[in-house]
Amino acid sequence: MDYKDIKRLIDDMGDSKIDSLKIEFPDGVKISMSKNKEKEVVITSAPQQSIIEASAPMTAPVVTEKKETALANTENKQEENFKVVKSPMVGTFYASSSPEKDPFVKVGDKVHKGQVLCIIEAMKLMNEIESEYDGEIVEVCVNNEDMVEYGTPLFKIK
Repeated sequence: MDYKDIKRLIDDMGDSKIDSLKIEFPDGVKISMSKNKEKEVVITSAPQQSIIEASAPMTAPVVTEKKETALANTENKQEENFKVVKSPMVGTFYASSSPEKDPFVKVGDKVHKGQVLCIIEAMKLMNEIESEYDGEIVEVCVNNEDMVEYGTPLFKIK
């Protein structure tokens, strides 16, 4: 029995409504699978006595395609109206140049291309993040002093 056959059995087991399955082939290969929170496959071969175990989280498919598709389409249309400024690096987000000062921008502010929106501290270096767009700040997506990853949305601009 090769990897593709084993993989197909695991997938078929995950898609089925049965909770456990045991198969014994004439050549001594035994397959035992049970479905609780994890898939478990044990294959033993009589001549070699090798055991292969695999486990992966089980997820049951949810059939609400029309609602999810409609919701996704609505969200995508709303997202299309905004330009998103994303973090160009990993670091700490700061909304202002110091704790006592007001934030560089807040919701409702008009911004221009090249205007400083925030600071991201990376390796003790303060990097000013400038707007790539002209427009109005619709949402500040992160809180002051939050850790951000590369590509994390920081601001939405309309």
